[in-house]
Order: sequence, then structure tokens, then C-alpha cells
Amino acid sequence: MKAAWRAAGLVLLWLFGAAASTAAAAQRTEKINDYPTAERADYVLGCMAANGNSRMALLKCSCAIDAIARTMPFADYEKAQTALGMQAGGGVGGRVGLFRDPPELKLLIEKLHRAQADADLTCF
Repeated sequence: MKAAWRAAGLVLLWLFGAAASTAAAAQRTEKINDYPTAERADYVLGCMAANGNSRMALLKCSCAIDAIARTMPFADYEKAQTALGMQAGGGVGGRVGLFRDPPELKLLIEKLHRAQADADLTCF
């Protein structure tokens, strides 16, 4: 009888372990796939335009956005891209310092630049 209980316990332990590893894998996948498709497509189209609009550029650019997505969550990517866009456009009414000076934004922009550099090394 003890052997049956032990076997049942091992089966339950195995089931809980399998469920936990599946949940962890789903979390990792969710983190990588939190970028909206339109954002990925926008990145790839811009990247392809800068790299010759070829099939090879498509492969390299889609690799790059996947690498960036593995490095930083979409919320951080979006904030950094917004700040960069506002800096390039002169800010709101010339208030570019609002998007250049805050330390939090500087850190996010640096994180994005590192992610892009790593993606370039990996994919290009």
C-alpha cells in the first residue's frame, strides 16, 4: 500500500512540475510576444527601407526586432521610441528638453540603443 501512495505522490509531483515548467515557458513566450504585430511590421518596414528592401533585409530586420523584443518589454520600447521621435521633431512647442533630460528617459533610450546594437551584431 505504501508503494502505491509513493507512486501516486511521484505522479502528482511530476504533474505539478510539468505544469510549472509549462507556465514558465508561457511567461517567457508572452514576454517576447508582447510587441503588437503592427509595431513589429513598422520596425521591419523602416529597417528594410534603410537596408535595400530585399528578401535578405526582411530576414535580418525581422531577426532584429525579435532580438530587441527579447531584450526589453514593449512598454519600455514604446516609451523610448516616443521620446526619440519627440526629440527628432523638436518636442512639443520646442520643449525638447522634456523628452531629452529626464533620467528615466535617458536610461530607456540607452537601453534601446544597446538592444539595437546587440540586434545588429546578432542579425546583420
